[in-house]
Amino acid sequence: MILTNCPACAAPLPPLAAKQCSRCKTRYCGSACQAQHWKEGGHDKLCKKIRKGGGAEQYHADNKYAEAVAVAVEKCAEDTKGQTCYICMEAVHSRTGEGLVRECACHTTEGFVHVSCLAEQAKILVAEAEENNLGHEVLGERCRRWDTCSLCEQRYYGVVRCALGWACWKTYVDRPETDQVRGLAMSSLGNGLGAAEHHEDALSVREAELSMLRRLETSEESMLAVQANLAGTYYALGRVEDAILIERDVYAGRLKLSGEEGVSTLISANNYATSLASLTRFEEAKSLLRKTIPVARRVFGESDDLTLAMKKNYARSLYENSCATLGDLHEAVNTLVETERTARRVLGISHPDALSIEEALRQSRAVLRVRELTCELEASPLGSE
Repeated sequence: MILTNCPACAAPLPPLAAKQCSRCKTRYCGSACQAQHWKEGGHDKLCKKIRKGGGAEQYHADNKYAEAVAVAVEKCAEDTKGQTCYICMEAVHSRTGEGLVRECACHTTEGFVHVSCLAEQAKILVAEAEENNLGHEVLGERCRRWDTCSLCEQRYYGVVRCALGWACWKTYVDRPETDQVRGLAMSSLGNGLGAAEHHEDALSVREAELSMLRRLETSEESMLAVQANLAGTYYALGRVEDAILIERDVYAGRLKLSGEEGVSTLISANNYATSLASLTRFEEAKSLLRKTIPVARRVFGESDDLTLAMKKNYARSLYENSCATLGDLHEAVNTLVETERTARRVLGISHPDALSIEEALRQSRAVLRVRELTCELEASPLGSE
């Protein structure tokens, strides 16, 4: 369940034994809160509406989806002005009345779309895979349409990804906990909330997902995936010490299960290195990335977003280190010049990853200039007196 707090007192709900309204399935931490919410919290007026909306979880997901779409459309309004959806070819959706969005790596006049059109497209593709028993691998690939643009093949970001996360969750929320697609939908929602920087909400989703998988005694592979997402949320909330403990174990687990060339192994290596650098453990971060960047290049290529992220983090472990040599700083700048050029070409100039690399390049150049000036002063006659 994503609704993890009592609506009356806001206390965390037990995962299984929560008291719930028999009509609409709204959950409470106890009978007293349920009674209080009915008498004073407005539940007497909302209960029928929630029940008609499919129950508490479905009603909540539908409302949050509508809110997220409105935010995404407003955020993209300037960029999408005068454009039409590449799926339905309309500017305003004929059924929902929503406007357009675009937060991917599409350039010029490509990639304008309605969130509901993307959701319908993804829903059809997933249903087709399930109906024809195309297997877990194909099903997982089809589920990528819930967060990845079919034109540029890059993931959506920001508030658009958040809207798609809610779209995915509201589509599959009523399925059993053991259903594979429902599990992927929960992960999609957590990722979307994180992309929009709703990290506290994302944490609730991550913790609920981990608790669910523990109850189901799921595979080690699935547990590692959820733990990795939880660590990422800890990191985003500034809880780096909590994050790195999980990331270390996740990387070791991924290495054992998938080998050094596994996609999940390389992702976890980059996450672990990011936290190491944030805790100023630069030598460890550098060592890990020197080992894994060549593997990422071989597996994904130079233009992949993970390869770009690894190279940015490697440069960061050089120029943020107070013990870096002049050679280290030159290496950092040269690495980021190349990486920034590739990111702008592949992701576009407004993509957050491209902007992050651009900012790292600016910082590395500033650090290098200061070091070069210091060396010049030390070498001059005045500096030696």
